[in-house]
Amino acid sequence: MPSTPTDASATPGPPDDTKRSYKIRRGRMGITRQVALDNLAERYAVPEGEDLLDLAALFGAEVPVVLEIGFGMGASTLAMAEADPGTGVIASDVHTPGVAGLLLGLDERGLDNVRVLEADGRQFLHQRIPSGSLAGVRVYFPDPWPKPRHHKRRLVGPDFAALVADRLAPGGLLHCATDWEPYAEQMLAVLSAEPGLVVETAGIDTRPDWRPITGFEARGLRLGHRVTDLLARRPV
Repeated sequence: MPSTPTDASATPGPPDDTKRSYKIRRGRMGITRQVALDNLAERYAVPEGEDLLDLAALFGAEVPVVLEIGFGMGASTLAMAEADPGTGVIASDVHTPGVAGLLLGLDERGLDNVRVLEADGRQFLHQRIPSGSLAGVRVYFPDPWPKPRHHKRRLVGPDFAALVADRLAPGGLLHCATDWEPYAEQMLAVLSAEPGLVVETAGIDTRPDWRPITGFEARGLRLGHRVTDLLARRPV
């Protein structure tokens, strides 16, 4: 149940924009996706602004809300939203063709429990999500930044873990997945060290039944990668 909005500035500090954890990928879009972007964004977009978001006004009172940071082309987001219509989802990504694809999928399936954000989900989490308000945060296959000099750009670090722990409601779940084993090891170390989270699951080939296989994941599996799911919960 969402808590009363509080001052975000009193909780973990803003992310360092010089250590961006993603690559901006605009890409080209076909006419169908461009039309979806033009015509459906207003219907499904997260309301603009700088104030804390009123989640109850966005999805309805008593509706649990999950933030998904990075949804690719949106296939797994659509599948999970359709399977769990009682949960509100804020889906964020910086890939414009993927945003358009998700908008199109929402319209085609008639789903009304997803709101789409074309922006940095980590920044959004800091600036606009009230403390103690989220039922969950999903981070599926973030950029692993494999080169050692780029490790500081990885999304799941100590600052991010502390921020998520603050924004989760008691009992809320952080679910990360990666097919890059060194990143999985870092994730486990980071989440285990965060006092506001308790790691419940962390292992290779432990994908929960309710998380669909993503397109990126399928590609990694074809290449022989092993997938690790990590689930950490804010204590009740």
